[in-house]
Amino acid sequence: MRRSHGSVHLVVTALIVAACGPKDQGAAKPDSSATPSAAATPNSVVVHAKDFGFDAPNEIAAGMTTFRLVNDGSTFHHMQILRLDSGKSVADLQQAFKKPGPPPHWMVMVGGPAAPDPKGEANATVDLKAGNYALVCFVNVPGGVPHVAKGMIHPLTVTAATAASAPSPKTDLVVTLADYSFTLSTPLTAGTHTFEVRNTGPQPHEFQIIQIAAGKTSKDVMDQIAKEMNPKVTKLAATQPGRAVGGVAGIMPGTPAYFTADLPAGDYLLICFIPDGKDGKPHFAHGMMQTVKVT
Repeated sequence: MRRSHGSVHLVVTALIVAACGPKDQGAAKPDSSATPSAAATPNSVVVHAKDFGFDAPNEIAAGMTTFRLVNDGSTFHHMQILRLDSGKSVADLQQAFKKPGPPPHWMVMVGGPAAPDPKGEANATVDLKAGNYALVCFVNVPGGVPHVAKGMIHPLTVTAATAASAPSPKTDLVVTLADYSFTLSTPLTAGTHTFEVRNTGPQPHEFQIIQIAAGKTSKDVMDQIAKEMNPKVTKLAATQPGRAVGGVAGIMPGTPAYFTADLPAGDYLLICFIPDGKDGKPHFAHGMMQTVKVT
């Protein structure tokens, strides 16, 4: 599941049809004597990832939005949501990807679902403002080539909201990302949790969760990723030492994102693959990987 996010060019070697768009706004408004309606819920968008593309809407309304990523592919995919400021377009972004160096200032990471296993699902909830966006997969296994280089990029226009945005999801656990660590507000326990992911920066970070298979270690997971980065490798091994659960793709400092995951008891690897802004090494090489036990 290694990938190259932050350098946004295709030569980086360091290292994701919507079922529905905005929430239904067609229901009749209750009269003044009716019981007040429940609080608004986030818009819901389903995106299917394949080898190599996204089946996704071209336009959605602004506001708090939950994206459900369904991985129909044979390898890992995530869905990095990039906001394109300064009037830039996906064509501008594709040109920027071809140039070595740091990402342009107008490319802003706002989260999205981190990678699930092939045939699996992941989700993330983010607050989108009106503007131009791109959905991108930077995963580069198997073979070491980022999937965006194979056409895995999709333009998304976010239009002005026509109704009040939903509040942030209710969460039971906060994950704080920093250079270069993860801090959990409480120990992880088995069951379903809704996470708030905060980045205290100063660099962009992601939060990927991998469940380590019984009898395996985090080293086994990382060794397998390294093997599948080999340009001669064309498909994933049938048996993997870990299961990609999901999480939140790259977010900028001060930009919260949310996701829900069901965690069975066991050992897990928390990891950030984003390349460092100073030396280009993946953040896990700076210590941003942590093994935790879910009880």
